[in-house]
Amino acid sequence: MSDKTLIIGTRGSVLALWQAEYIKARLEKECGITSELRIVKTKGDKILDVPLAKIGGKGLFTKELEEMLLSGEIDLAVHSLKDVPVEFVDGLGLSAITKREDVRDCFLSVRYSDIDSLPKGAKVGTTSLRRSMQIKKFRPDLDTLSLRGNVQTRLNKLHSGEFDAIILAKAGVNRLEITHTDVPFIVPLDFMIPAMGQGALGIEMRLDSPFFDTFENLNDAQTALCVSAERAFVRFLEGGCQVPIGVNAKYDGENLMMQAIVGLPDGSEVIQDSKAMLMGIGDIAKAKSLGECLAQEFVAKGARELLAHAEKMAFQDS
Repeated sequence: MSDKTLIIGTRGSVLALWQAEYIKARLEKECGITSELRIVKTKGDKILDVPLAKIGGKGLFTKELEEMLLSGEIDLAVHSLKDVPVEFVDGLGLSAITKREDVRDCFLSVRYSDIDSLPKGAKVGTTSLRRSMQIKKFRPDLDTLSLRGNVQTRLNKLHSGEFDAIILAKAGVNRLEITHTDVPFIVPLDFMIPAMGQGALGIEMRLDSPFFDTFENLNDAQTALCVSAERAFVRFLEGGCQVPIGVNAKYDGENLMMQAIVGLPDGSEVIQDSKAMLMGIGDIAKAKSLGECLAQEFVAKGARELLAHAEKMAFQDS
């Protein structure tokens, strides 16, 4: 293996640094590669006073890192896969996708034991139109409000009483070891369909990097199969990272099963369906085909028009 020390580009939040340090440790242990971190501020990190949907959905948390990959300033970038646009910049791609953490969304509150316990009009903080859509579908009487900032900032706003509850990815809660000591009530939301790629990490590199094919030990075949189907679904719908689309695929060793939801941010109109297909664990092309097939069914039911309406609503309301 080369003696070159690779430069890992990462955002500077505690969670992003955890993710980058995790990959750094695995690179050394499993691939014999040394690396160091370089912190980069992305557009999504700099603009914190505007809802994500209003500042654009593509590349909010990846563009600056991708520019540094292309210029050679960094050798790889570690992303939460749900933030990675479905279309890559020319010359870049994913060299590995890690095994998924818990894929679910999670309810956190200081005062209320679960989402059913929230009083009418309770303030629920979330950055995500997808989460807002499903919360409002489940509880139309709740008030979902934009919540920006890193995990610590969001927790501080919860503890200060600015919100009655907030919604985070369970993967982030687990990785940062947030427990009931920190927040009394932490409850996974099984009724919600997560974002594409949620819970997985992606390693992005230049396609011509001599290291691109050396991270096989870090790649998880089952996760790669599932997220390939999810990303194909979103790509076919021409949806970005910040539109109200939920999609999740699970593999049982024989069948890849997908469920998805598309709708308006206020939950007043949604399309929800599922589909399954028999396949092998390495059949990425077939997984993508399943994602596209399910997306075609959504398009036939008016999903693209619904998403266009959703984006207009989000921009006007934010």
